[in-house]
Amino acid sequence: MKYLFGPVPSRRLGISLGVDLVPHKVCTLNCVYCEVGLTTQLTTHRKEYVPIDEVIEELTAYLSQKPELDYITFSGQGEPTLNSGLGRVVSYLKEHHPGYKIALLTNGTLFWDAGLRAEVSRIDLILPDLDAVSDLVFRKINRPCASLDNDLIIDGLIRLRKEFKGKIYLEVFLVPNLNDTDQELSKLKEAILKINPDRVQLNSLDRPGPEPWVKPMSPEKLDDIAAFLKPLPVEIVTKATSRKTIQSFQKNISLQILDTIKRRPCTDQDLCEILGLHKNELNKYLSQLLDEDLIESKHMERGLFFLPKAAK
Repeated sequence: MKYLFGPVPSRRLGISLGVDLVPHKVCTLNCVYCEVGLTTQLTTHRKEYVPIDEVIEELTAYLSQKPELDYITFSGQGEPTLNSGLGRVVSYLKEHHPGYKIALLTNGTLFWDAGLRAEVSRIDLILPDLDAVSDLVFRKINRPCASLDNDLIIDGLIRLRKEFKGKIYLEVFLVPNLNDTDQELSKLKEAILKINPDRVQLNSLDRPGPEPWVKPMSPEKLDDIAAFLKPLPVEIVTKATSRKTIQSFQKNISLQILDTIKRRPCTDQDLCEILGLHKNELNKYLSQLLDEDLIESKHMERGLFFLPKAAK
């Protein structure tokens, strides 16, 4: 499959079949923490970045097998709402495979567009991001396309909530010393109260990202921030410690990763090419291996490399 990946065991969505609607890495943001890597095409221009007819053909073939899925999820290697054919895929799924729930993982930057809000109206669950309110922090963490205005983004999320009948889980990705200050958290709380999502999900670094200075938030700090944001419906996104018990988690892939990096250190892109995996799928296995202390990461000249953990 060229545009489908997984199913992958997701920390937030259970067993999720991914649908990738943009090439690597077309996005409206260039976030410092993104596990997919640095943005190569920074844009807000919507168009048919990948052919929607081919996406629907792949979905038809795959779903004819009647797989057990918690969600079919628009996600992937960039911002899925940039594809102008998103609404066509939603309509196809709702009309031909209504038994499956649909989720949209999005950075939430384009919902000021009324046309986009109409396209996503039949989706079951939308998971947008909001990491900062103040312009300075927004630009430091998310490094947006120059044309984006954060006030307009937040207004788009407020409008989405008023029109959208499904669930909205708003993710806040916390970066130490940037959006965890009292001032920024107060602004976030005020904005989130206006957006009124069904859940607020606090997240922190799960595996090393493109910028080595970005570190995970401590569990204690996450708990403090969750308490500060009450009475909002806050939860902390935890590591998927039970991934290996999930049917779609394949032990042989973990072994292939270990066998490959024993020969030479590899970037995630190297591993994707060698093993034929989508980057989002690979990231699930890398996270598990990091959690088990079987591998480690090291920033080198060509990027972030993975290698076996040195014996103690």
